[in-house]
Amino acid sequence: MIETRGLTKTFKDKKRGEIRAVDNVSFVCKPGEIYGLLGANGAGKTTTLRLLATILEPTDGTAIVCGHDVIEAPEKVRANVGFLSTATALYPRLTSQEMVEYFGRLNGLDEATLKKRVDEIFTRLDMNSFRDRRCDKLSTGMKQKTSIARTLIHDPQVMIFDEPTLGLDIMTARTIIEFIRECRLRGKTVIFSTHVMSEVEKLCDIIGIIHSGKLLTEGSLGALRSRYGENDLEEIFVKVVAPLYAGQKAN
Repeated sequence: MIETRGLTKTFKDKKRGEIRAVDNVSFVCKPGEIYGLLGANGAGKTTTLRLLATILEPTDGTAIVCGHDVIEAPEKVRANVGFLSTATALYPRLTSQEMVEYFGRLNGLDEATLKKRVDEIFTRLDMNSFRDRRCDKLSTGMKQKTSIARTLIHDPQVMIFDEPTLGLDIMTARTIIEFIRECRLRGKTVIFSTHVMSEVEKLCDIIGIIHSGKLLTEGSLGALRSRYGENDLEEIFVKVVAPLYAGQKAN
């Protein structure tokens, strides 16, 4: 599972001084559960996920992933995590299959296991038609599927998805959403960041609303509806973040 404890990340900016991209964030995501981190662009979603994946190191606080501390045992965390980010590039001269196989070998899979996993994943994500196509010749949807395949080739217990459907056509997006559901059914711990309300409503067991690096509220969709007296998630979101927007304008 994932547990963050006062997770904080600050950056230095010459003009703006210290920026608290993630500010004392604490939450828990359990196996067989999808935790949705909902926020606008720049809210701190991606930085939070990069801290969990050990791509960044916290300035303060920490996180425990599959029983391992992200600061004390980052290599053990990485062995148990699949991290999908829209910022991750594919090597253009490798084929889709070669790309996925490369990451499988990086994660220590033997050749027999690797072949079985590649066949299973390429079939599940409908990728067989472009197995041998170079990554620089793939469509946006094909590239995203390839990125997902390499993320889960080692069958990690924790799946971290950062805006996984960004820029995709509706059919490819539906395939990826369904795959994320399957991760939950298989008992994976899944954290999913997005600014798309409909995806959160369809997928997430627990929703955390983040703004300016702060986790403002969290709970199931039903709990949030009851707490804020609104049925529509967009209205709940506006109700939660509007006071902060007003305060920022006043300053």
